[in-house]
Amino acid sequence: MQKQPPTEAKEAPRLWTNARILSLADGAAAIEDGALLVVDGRIAYVGPRADLPADMSAAADTVDCGGRFILPSFIDCHTHLIYGGNRAMEFEMRLAGATYEEIARAGGGIVSSVKATNALSVDELVMQALPRVDTLLAEGVSTVEIKSGYALSIQGELNMLRAARRLEKIRPVRIVTSWLAAHATPPEYKGRNGDYITDIVIPGLQAAHAEGLVDAVDGFCEGIAFSPAEMARVFEAAQALGLPVKLHAEQLSDLKGAKLAASYGALSADHLEYLADEDAAVLAKAGTVAVLLPGAFYTLREKQLPPVKALRKAGTRIALATDSNPGTSPLTSLLMTMNMGATLFGLTVEECLAGVTREAARALGLLSNTGTLETGKAADFTVWSIERPAELVYRIGFNPLFQRVWSGHITSPAAGASA
Repeated sequence: MQKQPPTEAKEAPRLWTNARILSLADGAAAIEDGALLVVDGRIAYVGPRADLPADMSAAADTVDCGGRFILPSFIDCHTHLIYGGNRAMEFEMRLAGATYEEIARAGGGIVSSVKATNALSVDELVMQALPRVDTLLAEGVSTVEIKSGYALSIQGELNMLRAARRLEKIRPVRIVTSWLAAHATPPEYKGRNGDYITDIVIPGLQAAHAEGLVDAVDGFCEGIAFSPAEMARVFEAAQALGLPVKLHAEQLSDLKGAKLAASYGALSADHLEYLADEDAAVLAKAGTVAVLLPGAFYTLREKQLPPVKALRKAGTRIALATDSNPGTSPLTSLLMTMNMGATLFGLTVEECLAGVTREAARALGLLSNTGTLETGKAADFTVWSIERPAELVYRIGFNPLFQRVWSGHITSPAAGASA
């Protein structure tokens, strides 16, 4: 489902000139003296300023970029932004040496997030999520994927997705939703994963689909969560509804969840620290994007690195995302995520930038509409006060965003004008 702003929000044609443009389309080189024309929220021209036809710019308002860089807007393709409360207490306990079991007995872990999430109304879930969304938008993010998975009941999971849908009505952002009821098993279903799938996951998915709340179906395939056979049941239900799938896979062990996801033509397989080298080719053949999540790797102090060299060799597309969640990745910065991707995983600058634009769009099934700067696509782009794109990956805790444009609309004032 491709999200667009309401038609009444359309603006007059606008032309950005005197810009250095990195379109991030496959094989495209940087344009040193570029121009980008927006008409009715879509890109009507992108290329050298000297080649812009005079009749295309005659009626357009002009924005002089002063030699700044224009890039596609960032896309966060894996988040858990809707939830109640936080888990700072267990973070503090972990630093003091508490074990997972001790934290769980003290009411921590996912159980605490489930309790806090189910205690909130849709309006309250929205209000708690807004600061996280606004932080992402302040870094030039145009599109955010948001999962359910912290309610583990039909009504609670639906409320999470209702809150996610509400966000794009009150903020200039495109929201893509994923049904993740197969995230964990609630205490009352302990040892009965199959019953939980039968009673909650599948009927809840059907209800979410009927209400127009779900764009894709996700799950957590791991020894502490759901087996490949159990996830196959969920994927069959998704396919029956015509919904694409994705999967948390190979984060803690190699259960071949990524292979399962690929066999269903999954949009993405995410985490992948324990992915076998030979399975990278399986993802590439299926067109399934490998979404790497360095925030969780960092927070959990993991040692097992995802097989980046194997993914490159196989030609598997690589995306990056925050995995923003209250427990294992309390991260709301794609700029920081790119730095982590480079520093921890060894990705190149080009891979990091493509990972939060073109490949993130591919991982959401949105590449035909956004993720690169090409004629006909949504005018989702950012203007940066930088000397070279590597600065966006290299700096830590610094945001040089000058302007954010979403579907052709300037949604943030020019900032850093003296930069």
